[in-house]
This record gives sequence, C-alpha cells and structure tokens, in this order.
Amino acid sequence: MKLKKLFIVLSVSLFAFIFSFTLISYDNTDFEISKNLDIFATLFRELNIYYVDETDPGDLMNKGIEKMLQSLDPYTTYYPESKIEDFKLMTTGQYGGIGALIRKSGEYVVISEPYENFPAQKADLKAGDIIVEIDGKNTRNKSTGDISELLKGQPNTKLSLTIQRPGEKKEIKKELTREKIQIESVPYYAMITDDIGYIRLTSFTNKASSDVKSAFKDLKNKHHMKKLIFDLRGNPGGLLIEAVHISNIFVKRGQEIVNTKGKLEQWNKTYKAMHDAIDTDIPLVILVNRSSASASEIVSGAIQDLDRGVIIGERTFGKGLVQTSRQLSYNAKLKVTTAKYYIPSGRCIQALDYSHRNEDGSVGKIPDSLI
Repeated sequence: MKLKKLFIVLSVSLFAFIFSFTLISYDNTDFEISKNLDIFATLFRELNIYYVDETDPGDLMNKGIEKMLQSLDPYTTYYPESKIEDFKLMTTGQYGGIGALIRKSGEYVVISEPYENFPAQKADLKAGDIIVEIDGKNTRNKSTGDISELLKGQPNTKLSLTIQRPGEKKEIKKELTREKIQIESVPYYAMITDDIGYIRLTSFTNKASSDVKSAFKDLKNKHHMKKLIFDLRGNPGGLLIEAVHISNIFVKRGQEIVNTKGKLEQWNKTYKAMHDAIDTDIPLVILVNRSSASASEIVSGAIQDLDRGVIIGERTFGKGLVQTSRQLSYNAKLKVTTAKYYIPSGRCIQALDYSHRNEDGSVGKIPDSLI
C-alpha cells in the first residue's frame, strides 16, 4: 500500500507539472512534450503498481533514461547523484577514492599501480593484489567500471577491502579512508635535447591551461627551450575553454580559435584568443593519434589552420560536438550535446552523423567533402 501511495503522489506531482507546463504555450512542440510526459507518467505508475513481480522504480527509470539518451549520441549522458564523482573527474581531474590504477585479470580486478602518498599506498596495497571483496560484496566477474564505481566516493568516507596477494595463502583485509585524488593534466615535461622541449597533456580539465603555461615557461626560461613538441596522443578532450586558452599560448590576441553553432541562439559563439600570447614564433609540433579527440582536435585544428605549427601522427578521432552540463533534481546532472564546433577554416571535424542513422540503427560517417 505504501508503494501505491508513493506512485499516486508521484503521478499527481507529475500531472501538476504537466498541467502548468501546457499553460505556458500551446504550439506543437510543447503539446508533444506535455502529451508524452503524460503518457510516460501514467505508464510508469501502472507498470510499478500492477506488474506481476516486484519492480525497482529507480532501476526502471535509470534504464529508461539510458536507452533514451543512447538513441541520440554517446556524449549525452545522465549522472545520478551516485555517479557524480565520475562527472567531477571529467571536469576537474579530481575524485574521491583510494588513488590506484586497476585492471582486469581473469575473473577479478587487480591493483595495477597505487599512487604515491594516497590511501592505497598508505594501506600497503601493492601491484598485483587481487580485489576479492569491497565492503563485503564479492567482486568476482565484475568489470573494472563496476569496481571503480565501488572504490570511488566522497572524501573521508571509509571502505574495507579483502585482497588476495600472490604468494600468500590467506586473504588480507584492509581498511581505507577515501581522499580527494587529483590527476595531473600535465604528468610529464622535460627537455629531450639541448633545445627541444616536450610537454605531454592527458586531459583538458579546469587546470589544463595553467599547467601547460607553467611547464612551457619553465622549459623556456630555465632550460632555454627553442622548439617544442606538444603531445596530445590519447587525450580524449575536456573543457572547450581550456582548449582556447592553450591555443592562446601560441596564437596572438584576437585570433579566432573556434566557433560553435547550436539549435539555440545562446550556443552560437565565437571564441578568440583573449590574452597576449606567450610565444608566437617558437617552432611547434603537435603529436596526435586516433584517440586524440574533442578539445585535442580544437587545439591541433586551430594550430594547423592558422599555420602556427605542424601536426604529426594519425588521423584523429573526429569529435566535433560540444557538451554542456545541466543541473537536475536530487543533485543529478545531465551532460547534453548543445552545439557543433568549427575550427578557423570552417571545418567541423565530426566524423559520425548521429542525427541520421541507418535503418539498422547504425551510424554513418560524414564524407570529408561535407565537413
């Protein structure tokens, strides 16, 4: 009975929302939205009340949301409160966890590398340790994604691990306290010859441009760098504005870096270099591969189009879509594709056309002649 009352309350709330929504406008789009919200609310209520077996409303809703978003593109993603740490990792490079790389090995996931001075190392976890249980839950046949989700959480929260260490017969129990883990966007930079510097950037988080500037200035001022290799191989992208700031290191103020175009006027923007460049003359080579995507392609595309440097490597991934985060109820978030981006020559490097799928549901490629 409590479950039925809950759904009656939910339905009444949804109907009230739908009614107020339809009062705003009566054009076709708004009518279709309100009509389908009404259908969905009634279906969801009837299904959960009358289905022969017990249902999990939260699980049903999550599956419905996932399937709905999968019909659009792989970059429009829903983050419930339980997965908000994944969202923070994507945008800031920070997350709450134990500070260790993990990998799949047979039926279990193992520790591949504990980060120095973080909980995994402090608890004396070692590379090769097999994770058997997390907080009493058996981890057999779990994916690395499943295990990563269990290991992450709010900083200062506790978790217990049961591990099997190679060479030891007894299982070992470990108690850990999660901490804030910061993954560096520039994990390495150095001089590789007397005059050639090297900077590797692995992600475009909110500190990426400041980290690249710091590395660049150190190599130039302290080590007398005369040429630069900028490595974007394997970099999946991140924040668009960080790509603009990084391009601005090498491109003079006022130069267009990228522009975006969306369905709504507010997403039509032109991004220009806003500051004085640090160095507009240093010979520049950018390394890319098939996993260099999104913001990586903005930087390499702008440098290429503006004849500011040379691009060396493989054909890049081909992601020309821009996502914006939207706050939802109950601390959830939606990362939604709002625009396409165009580098200075006018090219949109999006390789796949998600808006026009083939009859079998597959996605076709956009010919180079149409980008």
